[in-house]
Amino acid sequence: MQSAASGWGNGLLGVIIFSGSLPATRVAVGGFSALFLTSARAVVAALIGIIVLGLLRQARPQRGDLASLTIVSLGVVVGFPFLTALALQHITSARSIVFIGLLPLATAIFAVLRGGERPKPLFWLFAVLGSATVAGFALSAGGAASLSGDFLMVAAIILCGLGYAEGAALSRRLGGWQVISWALLLALPLTVPVMAWSWPPTWSGIGAPAWIGLAYVSVFSMFVGFIFWYRGLAIGGIARVGQLQQLQPFFGLALAGFLLHEPVAWSMIAATALVVVCVFFARRFA
Repeated sequence: MQSAASGWGNGLLGVIIFSGSLPATRVAVGGFSALFLTSARAVVAALIGIIVLGLLRQARPQRGDLASLTIVSLGVVVGFPFLTALALQHITSARSIVFIGLLPLATAIFAVLRGGERPKPLFWLFAVLGSATVAGFALSAGGAASLSGDFLMVAAIILCGLGYAEGAALSRRLGGWQVISWALLLALPLTVPVMAWSWPPTWSGIGAPAWIGLAYVSVFSMFVGFIFWYRGLAIGGIARVGQLQQLQPFFGLALAGFLLHEPVAWSMIAATALVVVCVFFARRFA
């Protein structure tokens, strides 16, 4: 019971931290290109990971771990940040929530395929119901459609779900912060050249909000959040704790309302309550 509670507690902290990612990315792409934002956030987080790995004298991963670390790198270090940054240049943050609402279901599917988990049939019922609730709420909120933006978000969700499940399974042996640190380090041969190539020609037109957005996604979205998230998935179960992601869009909308002064409708509260019920029963039947 203590392990389960710890898994859910760590997972919830991770979700809260990740909830600020899309609003921060939306602000950051106003000053930086998608390529620079994606590579810079990964390089900054990798530097933090290298320092922590060195200070705590962590042993190198085994050769057999490289394939899993590569999947994590492609999924959450490169793929999801880059594709969402591109998508948010074509669609609104409100519309992107439609796809973020499908992330728990994608994570659960990859938990079966890559993590070896076997949730009960009723789990899938509540997982699908929760995802449908999030998607329905986001669609009711409106947002300009874009075929290219929608396609980019679908691809981002698939890669992110795979990276979450793969990293969580690996965290059971290596530890959560170690997995994201090594994945970031593994991606450096790609992220450093891309950052240099996409370096802004001038910094004069970049405002403080863009810098704050870059700082948030670099430190919290790309490193600190994964410490709690991977630990929660590893302890509490990938499919089970992964359903907490259903709450992420609502946390994100609350942050957007507070930071970007977007209105928060009563329907958001009602949808959140229904999602909480779905998460509760998904946890019970996982």
